[in-house]
Amino acid sequence: MTLRLGDVAPDFTQQSSAGEISFHAWAGESWVVLFSHPADFTPVCTTELGKTARLAEEFKKRNVKPLAVSVDTLESHVAWINDINETQNTSVNFPILADADRKVAELYDMIHPNSLANLTVRSVFVIDPAKKIRLTLTYPASTGRNFNEILRVIDSLQLTDHHKVATPADWVDGDDVVIIPSLQDADEIAQRFPKGYKAIRPYLRLTPQPNR
Repeated sequence: MTLRLGDVAPDFTQQSSAGEISFHAWAGESWVVLFSHPADFTPVCTTELGKTARLAEEFKKRNVKPLAVSVDTLESHVAWINDINETQNTSVNFPILADADRKVAELYDMIHPNSLANLTVRSVFVIDPAKKIRLTLTYPASTGRNFNEILRVIDSLQLTDHHKVATPADWVDGDDVVIIPSLQDADEIAQRFPKGYKAIRPYLRLTPQPNR
């Protein structure tokens, strides 16, 4: 199944390390980062889930729930969590879906036979409170994810959902943003951006981040 930006994230019910999860109900009014890893007890995956656990407060302040998934069994996840906690000096505080029947992997097209024949690739789905898919990323098995980039994109999405701006290349929270080209009414611009803006081109207008 090919999922595209703006699609409703498929619902499912699956067992996890934190009990049975009915996805849409579990997500509630939160954002979700649903991410797959190839296999338990592997080095890169261990560092990734450890990093996710250490970022708990960063996810919480953005109203984000992380949710990991692989085709390993529940018993494997439970045993692996002990290794993650010990080797990564953390405490896993989010569910890991046990997708041994590949239900979630198939719904979200996480198995790419030309990359990994029987395992989930490193997919990432950022899903908003309306259950819409807002970001998709796929990494090769040998490359661990940059979770700071995932947080950066969530910051951008949450900002641009509420203000008529977009974020330029390499933007991070607190940097200047750009006023969207479709906003041309001078009175509305003055109201929305009281700190003013710098017009480099008619279509490229930089302004301080409006929620700061």
